[in-house]
Amino acid sequence: MSQQPDAKMKDVDPKGLIRESYRIEGITMPECRSIFLDWAINVALDQDTPTLIRQLLAHYGEDDPDHPMTAVLKEGLAAPATKGRRGGRSARVPDA
Repeated sequence: MSQQPDAKMKDVDPKGLIRESYRIEGITMPECRSIFLDWAINVALDQDTPTLIRQLLAHYGEDDPDHPMTAVLKEGLAAPATKGRRGGRSARVPDA
């Protein structure tokens, strides 16, 4: 696993959040999710987030497949579950 940030990863992980998560011994899945959320919030709208996640997985995850952050990154690639309609007037007011 690469311990030093390189120019390529600087564009993908500018704050080094993901890199540092792999360096924290004993880090838990909830902590990794929190770090991932912080990383994701800072991704520019014009960037392709799945491509960035794939780059992170290729750089860090291949060397540490059992790390909780690797699992979180893989979850980040999964399509969000689609849900039906939630609420609205028809859900609150009985049919008349």
